[in-house]
Amino acid sequence: MIGALLAAAVVVVSSPVPAAAPDGDVSFTSHGVTLHGTVVAPQGGGLAPGIVMVHGSGEHDRDDYRTEAEAFAKAGIATLIYDKRTEGYSLFERNYSVLADDALAAMQALRSRPGVDPARVGVWGLSEGGWVAPLAASKSKDVAFVVTVGANGVSPDRQQSWAFETYLRRGGVTGSMVDMVASTNMRTLAGAGAFPEAGYDPVPVLEKVRQPVLGLWGELDRLTPPGEAVRIFRETLERAGNRQYTLKVFPQAQHGLRRTTDGFDKLDGFAPGYLDLVGAWVNGVRNEPSADPPPPQASQSVALAPLAWYETPWVQIGVWALALLAFAAYPVTALFRRRKEVPLARPARWLASTGLLATAGFLAYYIALTTGAAMAPGPVLFGRTLPWLTLQLAAIGVVIAGVVTAVSWWRKKERGGVRVGLLLAGAVLFVPWAVHWGLLVP
Repeated sequence: MIGALLAAAVVVVSSPVPAAAPDGDVSFTSHGVTLHGTVVAPQGGGLAPGIVMVHGSGEHDRDDYRTEAEAFAKAGIATLIYDKRTEGYSLFERNYSVLADDALAAMQALRSRPGVDPARVGVWGLSEGGWVAPLAASKSKDVAFVVTVGANGVSPDRQQSWAFETYLRRGGVTGSMVDMVASTNMRTLAGAGAFPEAGYDPVPVLEKVRQPVLGLWGELDRLTPPGEAVRIFRETLERAGNRQYTLKVFPQAQHGLRRTTDGFDKLDGFAPGYLDLVGAWVNGVRNEPSADPPPPQASQSVALAPLAWYETPWVQIGVWALALLAFAAYPVTALFRRRKEVPLARPARWLASTGLLATAGFLAYYIALTTGAAMAPGPVLFGRTLPWLTLQLAAIGVVIAGVVTAVSWWRKKERGGVRVGLLLAGAVLFVPWAVHWGLLVP
């Protein structure tokens, strides 16, 4: 069937539709926000099918998808690209139902355009749009078809966990840092409500999609587990009785179907056949259901367990803050003391110093990792990034200095008093916290 689609694509692309017509700007309203876009239309007479292009995650404007839109227009398809909403959408706030309604509002704007066949307008979604586009189709029968690129068959938190692990291991990172970033971190963000739509399940939505589906993946996708996605799409559509699907895997292609050498780089140009296949399929070449074999994955994604009570964000933040305050109190209170505590000064100072480095340093590195550094871990030594190795050494230092300080304090009870007791209490709090976050785990 793929051969027939590609053959038809040659006819479509070489038909008397030489180029896109002049762009036409459009505006539409969704959930009280006015969004703006552009229709890239084909030249020639007759009613054309249409595609609304739904964004991937992050900030995007219409020009991010103009290359594909112009290619689709040359294949005879009117294509609407629009600026993604910024109100109600950020790293910590998003709602897939609202984004789906944005796509439906855009689709209605396209359906009303002269020269567009309103019965043949569908949605195209990339990455995050691969969750949103099927949702839009499940909400409206006006959606004629669904095209997804790099779509997921699993929830966002599970997908992101898999991607973090994939990129870290590719960078040579092993051990506790991988588990911290891919599991503990993701579970904590989801539990704190800082990962919007973390548990969104695409399967029940796919079960409601009755329109034809064209699912496309890159064989070397490193952001979405592609093998699982192909399998889940096929099984779900079959189970729901939707046999109008074509699931295609492109070799040497990455997440967005750009050419790649290993899935981590992005070369110029799209995977051969991708744009032609979309053009042919949208123009009506649909036969029996077809699915490529799922591509291999180096690892399988794993469902993330819910947090235990002691893992909840407020408990972890509270323990971290108390330990930090205890470590900081020792040098701060030293400024107001006249008498030197000679027997305890050195181990106590080491305990305070390593404790401050481990707690404050972890927070800084954690923020860096969760905002992008995990995808480019940098130099690695002994399976650890240099910042992580430093933090682990500091954590070990806390344990050693804590033991030495405790022994000295026990032998010289008249020295140190409350200050050292508070410092040791911080060390006691620090140990289980550091184990939880992997600082004291190989």
